Amino acid sequence: MKIKFILSVVTALCFSFCVSAKVVMPQLFQSGMVVQRGKPVIIWGKADKGEKVTVTFRKKVYETSADGDGNWRVRLPKQKAGGPYVIRVNDLEIKDVLVGDVWLCSGQSNMDLQVERVYPQYTTDIDSYSNNDIRLFHVHNETAIHGPKRDVRPTSWKPVTKENAWNFSAIGYFLAREMYEKTKVPQGIIADSWGGTPIQSWISADTMKNNFPMEYRRSLLYQNDEMIRSQMRANQLANQRWFEVMNETDPGMSEDFTALGYDDSKWIKKNQYDNLTGERSYMGSFWVRQHIKVDAAHAGKPARLLVGTLYDQDYTYVNGQKVGETGYQYPPRRYNVPAGLLREGDNALTVRFITKGGNPHFIKDKPYKLIFEDGVEIPLSEQWSVREGARMPRCHNSEINVHYLPITLYNAMIYPLAPYPVSGVVWYQGESNTGDGQIYESMLTKLIENWRQLWNDSDMPFVVVQLANFMEPSDKPQDSGWSWVREAQRLTAKHVPNTELAVAIDLGEAVDIHPLRKREVAQRAALGFEKMLFNPKVKLSPEVISSEVKEGNVVLTLDQQLKPGTLYEFELAGADGRYHNAEAVADGSTITIKSSLKSPKSVRYAWKNNPIRANAYGKNELPLSPFQLVIGE
Repeated sequence: MKIKFILSVVTALCFSFCVSAKVVMPQLFQSGMVVQRGKPVIIWGKADKGEKVTVTFRKKVYETSADGDGNWRVRLPKQKAGGPYVIRVNDLEIKDVLVGDVWLCSGQSNMDLQVERVYPQYTTDIDSYSNNDIRLFHVHNETAIHGPKRDVRPTSWKPVTKENAWNFSAIGYFLAREMYEKTKVPQGIIADSWGGTPIQSWISADTMKNNFPMEYRRSLLYQNDEMIRSQMRANQLANQRWFEVMNETDPGMSEDFTALGYDDSKWIKKNQYDNLTGERSYMGSFWVRQHIKVDAAHAGKPARLLVGTLYDQDYTYVNGQKVGETGYQYPPRRYNVPAGLLREGDNALTVRFITKGGNPHFIKDKPYKLIFEDGVEIPLSEQWSVREGARMPRCHNSEINVHYLPITLYNAMIYPLAPYPVSGVVWYQGESNTGDGQIYESMLTKLIENWRQLWNDSDMPFVVVQLANFMEPSDKPQDSGWSWVREAQRLTAKHVPNTELAVAIDLGEAVDIHPLRKREVAQRAALGFEKMLFNPKVKLSPEVISSEVKEGNVVLTLDQQLKPGTLYEFELAGADGRYHNAEAVADGSTITIKSSLKSPKSVRYAWKNNPIRANAYGKNELPLSPFQLVIGE
């Protein structure tokens, strides 16, 4: 018994030693990874203090030892594109490693927007495409308020298939495809974004402290875990109670407004694009119903229900059965109606809106229809029966969204990725900063400097995607917060070396802050990288290189030939700074703007939330960026 006990203790100690001595590496280092060609390959991780670490790659051996904190790093020489290879780190084996180009795609929701959302725009193309030479790496959402994290949340590299790409960044997916076609080498895409987040969240503490001290101090206010937990718990309870009271007092819940046989004949009839509630602001639940006629051939068949896009939250029912729900305003409502639910003849479609501010409404120019597997479609009527549910007071809480705070995403989602070499960065963000657009240029410039310093790569290429057109068009000049951010993005790309602008002013939608044309955005980003990395002669969007007043008109000279003709969305201002619409004509590489002012001082173009008539294009079919400039400077 004593011998068995001693053996078991020795075995346990051996096992404990082996486990503690095991090399641990960041999530980036997994089978299926892509490492950057043409740059030293940096490999790093953790081990026991002083432990010897041996890295074997392509028949060569590299050795180091963990330092006093257990950190180790190995620098491999530059590699040519190729693979698959195997990397061995002590007893750890990483298989199917490709060498090619790696791209980091970051920002907020338009970068985050998934392939699934844009699928109707590119159905056949996405269905038919797979490529084992393109690998996807999705950084999951995470925050860190107290300091940088060592690693991101568990994730993995995946080859491109429709299934693997479905919940991946659409811009990242299409960028990889574009760059693969240009280079024919393996591509790795790191998608690292979070919807709704401001630029401040993605910048380091030191940079914020030295350049934006008030924002830095704002982050310090929340460096109290107990306070955050208490506030979040209080908000959770307040929100829970608000929903409980609403559900308890909503007649639609007790009378079952969703049932097929429910008598809605006394409900008010309204067009779906009217003000459904008849008020400027409504909080609580609100019900709408309509009836759909289904023929015998399609009765009982499964179908796809498209209920456009709604504001704000919805629960959608067919014949009393819930077919879908969405918790916020932006996603399209695409719900599956299961087999056996639809009946021949009359069917009831009921939508329960929930809103905490504003008015429940349908969004225009979105699809509203029922689609069967054989392709037959039944359009929904614009006429609905409507009824109030439970009108509610405002839900009083002070919600803390840690991911909106300065520094938190840099700490958790950017810092752990460095110094994994990348070929370039695409940054698509700014919608959440349209309220402080006049300081956005400074913040974006510092973000680029910050990340380049983190990666120890002073020339790391950046492509900045300019905000797309959005909201109701206007014929009159606007002093638009969106325009100020676009101008900040343009000026950053102009002034910061190795930075290019992907203009998207013609790729937006008036009714959707998340436009679908993400492949075109990726194509323009890819052109920016092509110019910076492979072919400096590539022409991007036209740029104004000089301006002057000539014979009473304003003449702009551009860096390339334009498509000729009459141009719109130009404005001129005199010394008073008030802008007026102006007629313009493109001819060759010049734009002549007819002035009604005696002494025009400044000019701007497409300076609106949604400059829908903007039509200045280079002969390469790329749009002129919105801009504002003083004439002659």
